[in-house]
Amino acid sequence: MSEKGEVDLTGAKQNTGVWLVKVPKYLSQQWAKATGRGDVGKLRICKKGNQGKPEVSFTLNEELTVIEGLEGKTVSAPREHPFTMQMVGGQTLAVFTENSSDKIALEGLVVQRAECRPAVNENYMKLKRLKIEDSAKPLRLSQQLDKAVTNNYRPVANHANNLEYEKRKKEEGKRARAEKQQVLDMLFSAFEKHQFYNIRDLVEITKQPVNYLKEILRDIGNYNVKGTHKNTWELKPEYRHYQGEEKTDDYNDS
Repeated sequence: MSEKGEVDLTGAKQNTGVWLVKVPKYLSQQWAKATGRGDVGKLRICKKGNQGKPEVSFTLNEELTVIEGLEGKTVSAPREHPFTMQMVGGQTLAVFTENSSDKIALEGLVVQRAECRPAVNENYMKLKRLKIEDSAKPLRLSQQLDKAVTNNYRPVANHANNLEYEKRKKEEGKRARAEKQQVLDMLFSAFEKHQFYNIRDLVEITKQPVNYLKEILRDIGNYNVKGTHKNTWELKPEYRHYQGEEKTDDYNDS
């Protein structure tokens, strides 16, 4: 659809009526083969009497009746297809088309619904049998080889990225949450030795999950987003107990 969502409503202005017809799958497949080759068949509409319902049928072109199956088998599709007419009812249905430039056009409103059914004859029964054989064909077949297949590709028990992921997952699993006060004691002890730490070092020191550790750090620390000590944590001024503390260029809570 176009970016502006424009729809060509010429079909609505012309009050064009269209039929919505359900056709068998094999019939639509045969029609697709005839793209660019002209007509696919003939449609007959016969009306009986002044008030009788019209009798509608479709006759498939003979050159489109050949259908191929397994092992080169072919059958002839039914040519005659009577229509079963249905009422539209209280629904409002429309048919739209889309061209190569993504332009949407209204072709018309549905005024008649119908179902195109094949005439049950010998050709139809052969076609059904062919379809059943196709559906029963196994997706995988065993094949006997005359010699061993050799190549440079060997199966890998586990790939490196999977091993790395499992290692990280196992480490995270070992880091059970400790009591908050216990984690605070470890953090204060660490910051007595150094003023600045990155999160990886603090995780290694406390053995705590990253998200849990950050929650606690936000209460007692500041995160430097730029400057000489960018991407490091330090204690808030009210929690500092060391001498000769360094000054940060800029910091912000995280």
